[in-house]
Amino acid sequence: MADAPEPSGRAAPLLVACALGIERLALRRGSGGAPGPVTVLRTGMGPGNARRAVTARLADPALRDAAVIASGFCAGLAPGMHPGDLVVADETRGPDGTTVCDATELLVRSLNRALPTRTVHTGPLSGSDHVVRGPERAELRATGAIAVDMESAATLRAALSAGSRPVAAVRVVVDAPEHELVRISTVRGGISAFRVLRAVLPAFHEWHRSLLLPRR
Repeated sequence: MADAPEPSGRAAPLLVACALGIERLALRRGSGGAPGPVTVLRTGMGPGNARRAVTARLADPALRDAAVIASGFCAGLAPGMHPGDLVVADETRGPDGTTVCDATELLVRSLNRALPTRTVHTGPLSGSDHVVRGPERAELRATGAIAVDMESAATLRAALSAGSRPVAAVRVVVDAPEHELVRISTVRGGISAFRVLRAVLPAFHEWHRSLLLPRR
């Protein structure tokens, strides 16, 4: 079930969608003191859950014009990536097509200011309906994708299907070709990815404030 929105103010809202409870916990912990209204939505895992949850939430008149960011953890595909690195998608790719993200360079600058010791990678983010491991990662990398997750592509497609708005996808690498985890529960032990995700929300607000949202 979708979570209740955070208290909102006068500014146009921002919807941050993630799949897992631990992702929502990190984002909610990082929201203290951040300006502007934000809803952190836990969608559940997989593209189907993401699509349904985002569509339902954006039907709320209070969020009709919300900018949308897909966030959470991802698997890195590029050699040299490490847990805790950031991925800013310039586009997401899924079975329904490619979605171009808005103001990617601005988002990268904002994240560099918020997390100056972390590496930020920019490129295509591929969607999958299952956890990608082993040789399948190399196949996705050969398409030019730099990371993969299960929800971002579906989240952004659903957001734009509900109306014109700024969209973006920012993910934190939890594993990579040289640092593959056995299971996502490893994150619960407090690895660096959780701490990074907890620190990204101010950069999301900076990106959001810098965009002119279309008003109906």
